[in-house]
Amino acid sequence: MRTETTRKLPPFFTQVIGSLPRPKMVQGLHARRHQMSAERFRKVMDDMVLFAIRLQEEAGLDVVSDGEWRRVQYVDEFLLRIGGFEKIRPFEHAGEKKFHLVVNHRMGAEEPVFYEDARFLSRHTSRVKKFALPSPFLVGVRYWHESFSSEVYPTLQHFMDHLSEILAREARALQEAGIDIIQLDDPALTYFCDRKLMAEGETHDDRLRQRWNPERQIPEAVGYINRVFEGLNAEVHLHCCHSVYKRQSDVTGDYKPLLPLLKGIRADRLNLEFAYQGTGDISDLSLLPEGVGVGMGVVDVRSESVQDISEIESLALAGAKAIGADRIALNPDCGFAPDMGEPPSIDEAFDKLCRLVAAARSARQKTGTEAS
Repeated sequence: MRTETTRKLPPFFTQVIGSLPRPKMVQGLHARRHQMSAERFRKVMDDMVLFAIRLQEEAGLDVVSDGEWRRVQYVDEFLLRIGGFEKIRPFEHAGEKKFHLVVNHRMGAEEPVFYEDARFLSRHTSRVKKFALPSPFLVGVRYWHESFSSEVYPTLQHFMDHLSEILAREARALQEAGIDIIQLDDPALTYFCDRKLMAEGETHDDRLRQRWNPERQIPEAVGYINRVFEGLNAEVHLHCCHSVYKRQSDVTGDYKPLLPLLKGIRADRLNLEFAYQGTGDISDLSLLPEGVGVGMGVVDVRSESVQDISEIESLALAGAKAIGADRIALNPDCGFAPDMGEPPSIDEAFDKLCRLVAAARSARQKTGTEAS
């Protein structure tokens, strides 16, 4: 639900999705983590995260995160902290043979694992604070596999039932830590937007080769998402991107196959992509569930090129024409670096965020929605 704090946000308020690119110092700190004391690692990482927060504030963002700099990857960090996962599942992605985490033991976390990270963010900014968690459906689709997981979780549904309990507890802890906006990340839902994947199974990622049934799976995913959001007083967002990997997307396609099946979602806002080629189309906005706002992805995080402010603003104004400015927030398409090793530089991200803020100000002026 929208809170007293988030209700004060203006139309076209600006937010990050979550992650910022990690400077080499942050990457090196993670690489050397086991060569130093836990106290030393925490102290230096605190300084780095404080820089990430200040960078967003200096860019002028209304809503900030901790940059996810304490995570090596936006999903895996959570899974490794809660336990029960092992990197033993072979797969091929974009022509590379890899091993992937898969659940093969019962998840064991009895206490929230991100509370202290969230509390640090809350203590060090007066801006609206956002923190992201992986969605149950995303984790289920990618990290449960019959060959490795069925002895401990006989079916995918058994796994997602337990996972939803853990995520709901985690979300409540984030709220208690002072987080204003809790976001669930679910690029797996965007698989249903890819017509070729759905029709022909055409994919560059072995993990996507399975039987898809959107009419059954999407409502099921919504049910698990709603379990996580149930009872929260914080504003809640669902982020559906097309994934980011080395400046490329995993899937393509607008949101028309997905949005009608999200009816019943208990999210305040859907954060969707509109800037990168082959993602959302402005006409998709007419299909938003009733009463749900949108975080329009108007900044392309994949391309090295930097959009003109006027181009960002144009997307925002097109959205306002379709559904009204009051329902729109503005954000990058996706996190800049869901994985620690993603290529954008922190300077590129800062430049793009500054342009996002400038475009939002201009859009408010042109629509007469400036804060009084």
